[in-house]
Amino acid sequence: MRPRHNFALILGAAFSRSLSIGFLGVVLGIYLARRGFSAAAIGGVLAAGLAGSALATLAVSLYADHVGRKRFLVALSALAALGGIGLPLTSHLAGVLFVAFFGTLNGLGTDRGPLFALEQAVLPQIAPGTPTVGFAWYNVVLDAGHALGALAGSLPLLLSKWSSLDINSAYRIAFLGYATLNLLSALFYISLTDSVELLHGKSHIQRPPMTVQTKKTLARLTGLFSLDSFGGGLIADAMLAYWFFVRFGASEAALGPLFFATHALNSASYPVAAWLAQRVGLLNTMVFTHLPSSLFLAGVAVAPSFPWAVGLLLARESLASMDVPARQAYVTAVVTPQERTFASGVTNLTRNLVRAIAPSLAGFLMQNLSVAAPIFAGSGAKISYDLLLYAGFRKSRLESEETEKDPARTAFLKTEK
Repeated sequence: MRPRHNFALILGAAFSRSLSIGFLGVVLGIYLARRGFSAAAIGGVLAAGLAGSALATLAVSLYADHVGRKRFLVALSALAALGGIGLPLTSHLAGVLFVAFFGTLNGLGTDRGPLFALEQAVLPQIAPGTPTVGFAWYNVVLDAGHALGALAGSLPLLLSKWSSLDINSAYRIAFLGYATLNLLSALFYISLTDSVELLHGKSHIQRPPMTVQTKKTLARLTGLFSLDSFGGGLIADAMLAYWFFVRFGASEAALGPLFFATHALNSASYPVAAWLAQRVGLLNTMVFTHLPSSLFLAGVAVAPSFPWAVGLLLARESLASMDVPARQAYVTAVVTPQERTFASGVTNLTRNLVRAIAPSLAGFLMQNLSVAAPIFAGSGAKISYDLLLYAGFRKSRLESEETEKDPARTAFLKTEK
């Protein structure tokens, strides 16, 4: 029962955290715009938050297994809570950048930070069933939280209308709620048993060196995932919400339900992805769901009206995240259990690093070229990722997840020569 107990606690913490991230993805760009920040400054704030997240992911990769996974989970949740408290307390760009960096503020609207990376390393040893199914339900919970959090993005505006509070005061209350959700995640983590630790019950552990083939595979995957992440950073939820705000005059009251729907579609797609992966393979699931979603995204940029843009965005989101559980299972399958934290941390670290660069570029492109330019660039990067991934790994296949006796590693990668 211990693994199931820990699995439930991880899901509870992930849900609470994803609520806060879904909310922040909708309101962060608009909040900063209401405070007088330019598009370039907004991009810089998003980049600072992602840079802080990247640094935290590096720390997870190098030290979490030895310092303690549980300690890292609690400490990072507390930092996120402090970020939510500090954001409305400063109106100067330097102060906001400081808070965004050290509070690891995530304006993407989706959780791909250090806590996600560490949970991804823990899940294979505690999730019931196969890794792909475990990751699928984990991501269902994450995106359910993202969806409900995005829906809550309309709360500051509604609170201001329903009360005598000005919009800035309403945002202060909303960011306090953001901080509370992250503290709740910390409480879930505190309740985890020591069985989530890699070193639990062992006086020491000797991590065998990775094989040359494994290093090459991880390096190739990391490079491709970085390209995909760069495209995602250009179209972070906060930037897309800002685009809808500028292009069509859409307010938080309209954008909250819209991004709720996008994340609800993401969440609903994960069990379908797990089912599909068992029938057509992980790689085919990753590529042939992701590629059409990127084409729909490009269509959003040229949509002639708000309803058309909404329709194309929803079509995109129904497919955009089906590659996620397949990708997570793929990464954890190519390494041993002792290497999972490092492999998960490194792949997510590089994704976070390029994400940290992308929002600043998106803000620059919006301000100096076209408000739709980041959408075109982001979709182009993602299409390139899909084509390169298929070309590079089409000769690899993932064996049946029932072939391994080790319950924490029920899948392995076999490369056909």
